[in-house]
Amino acid sequence: MRKSHPIRRVVLAGAATVSGIVLLLSLKPASDPGSAQAAGVGAPPAASAQGGAQAAGSGTVTGEAAQTQYGAVQVRLTVSNGKIARAEAVQAPKGGQSDQITANAVPKLNQAVVAAQGADIDAVSGATYTSAGYKESLQSAIDKAKAAGGSSQGSGSQGAGSEGSGSQGSGAAQAKTVTGSVAQTQYGAVQVRITVTGGKITQAETVQAPKGGQSDQITANAVPKLNQAAVTAGSADIDAVSGATYTSAGYKESLQSALDQAGG
Repeated sequence: MRKSHPIRRVVLAGAATVSGIVLLLSLKPASDPGSAQAAGVGAPPAASAQGGAQAAGSGTVTGEAAQTQYGAVQVRLTVSNGKIARAEAVQAPKGGQSDQITANAVPKLNQAVVAAQGADIDAVSGATYTSAGYKESLQSAIDKAKAAGGSSQGSGSQGAGSEGSGSQGSGAAQAKTVTGSVAQTQYGAVQVRITVTGGKITQAETVQAPKGGQSDQITANAVPKLNQAAVTAGSADIDAVSGATYTSAGYKESLQSALDQAGG
C-alpha cells in the first residue's frame, strides 16, 4: 500500500480548516439583530410625537380688543385640531344704530372666519368700522393660537415617552362644547351653546335669538349680559335681563339643556 506524503497531509488539513472558517462566516447575519431591532423601534416614537403635536392644537383664544370709532371689538376663537371651529365677537359696538349694525354684521363675520380659516375676510357692507376692528382682533387671536400651538408641540414632544400621561394631559386641555335644545319664546327661538373645561363653563354664546324689529335691539343688549352671567355663575341660575324677560327665560331653558348634556 502506497503511503501518503507528510507534506500533502499538511496541505489537506490546512485546506479543510480554511473551508470551515469560511462556512462559519457565511452563517453570521449580515447585520446585527440588536441594531435592526433598535431601528425598527425608532420610528413609532416620532410618529407618536407628531400626533401629539396635532392634537395639541385645540382650545379657546381671545384676541386683543380693537378700538373703533363706534366702540371696541373683540374676537374669540375656538380651535380644534389646528382648525378654526368657531368664531364669536365677545365685544362689539352697541347703543343706538350700532345695535342693529352689530346684530347684522357679527354673525356674517363669524361665519366668514370659519369658512376662510383666517383673517382674510371681506368687510360687511354698512359695517366698515366694525369689520375693520373685528379683523384686527381676529388676527390677534390667530397669532395667539399659533403661539400656543408651538408651545404645545414642545410639550407634546417631551411627553411622548409617557403615553398614558400624554393622553391624560391632552384630554384635560381640550374643551367640550355642547349646544342646548331650542327654547321657543313669544318672540322667537333661543338656543345656547356652551364650552365646558374642567367642569366649568368657560364660554357661552347664543346661536339663536329673537330678531326683527325691536327684537334686534333687545337681543343685542341682553345676549352679551346673559352670556357673561352664565360664565360667572357656572350654571343656569342667572337673573333675567331687564326688558328682555322672554329672551332671558328662553336662554335659561336652553342653557340648562346644554348643562344637562355636558353632565353639569
